[in-house]
Amino acid sequence: MKPAPFEYLAPDSLDATLDILARNGGEAKLLAGGQSLIPVMNFRLAQPALLVDLNRLRDLDYVRREDGGLRIGAMTRQRKLERDPLIAELAPLLREAVPFIAHPQIRNRGTVGGSLAHADPAAELPVVAVALDARLRLRRSGGERWVDARDFFCGLFTTVLEPDEMLVEVALPPPPPSSRTGWAFLEVARRHGDYAQVGIAARVSLDEAGRCREARMVYLSVGDGPVEAREAARMLQGSDLSGEAIAAAADKASRDEMDPLGDIHATADFKRHLARVLTGRALRRAFARAKGEAPPQ
Repeated sequence: MKPAPFEYLAPDSLDATLDILARNGGEAKLLAGGQSLIPVMNFRLAQPALLVDLNRLRDLDYVRREDGGLRIGAMTRQRKLERDPLIAELAPLLREAVPFIAHPQIRNRGTVGGSLAHADPAAELPVVAVALDARLRLRRSGGERWVDARDFFCGLFTTVLEPDEMLVEVALPPPPPSSRTGWAFLEVARRHGDYAQVGIAARVSLDEAGRCREARMVYLSVGDGPVEAREAARMLQGSDLSGEAIAAAADKASRDEMDPLGDIHATADFKRHLARVLTGRALRRAFARAKGEAPPQ
């Protein structure tokens, strides 16, 4: 199929883009990498009256260090995240997750802001943004606001973005001491590059005694958006991350903190099973890294 008729604009500045949004509101769609928007337009699941091409906004393509953390422009290509040394240094969890996003051809075009704003519950970047306590800068003509990643996603393909707003930047806080923090990203898909049946981003920080000071577990494909297992994470605080403690947290997360929908590839029960297995593997990998050991394969 082909998309419904639409008008097309390609502004060359952020101010011009925000002015267009202010004047057109809900009639406009923003085109970044186009890897999600163009297919849904072709199937006429989206029929915007106006398409606003962001690819001339070069000022929104950057990765830079700031205040010990990272600032990432919304038009930064996903492939850059895979290769940039600052990402590897300051956000290794993000670096580990990016190769799971589709295929290199997709990552060459797909953008950070586009993936977050699209809010696909099977996407990797929203989950990592929540796991890393990212903050998102939203701009509109005449103003801006910051939103925590965990508050940005509010339903299936739905965010808090208003019709006249645009996501322009992602801020990641300084990472905790690397000598006592480990991470892991894992997912299961029918084939590499397919949408994941279940995935998890996990992070573990240890105290001076080698016990769990803080744990984070955030899942994809088990709800309407990123699903954070907060109660299961609290169960791990103060524990020695033994096999029994990890198994109990995995059971809690998969049983009580997610509501997966079955589909033609996996039933809801099978997704819970996958979540439980991946949680155990991810926590063991994160724990090993936090202790300075090679993670189990």
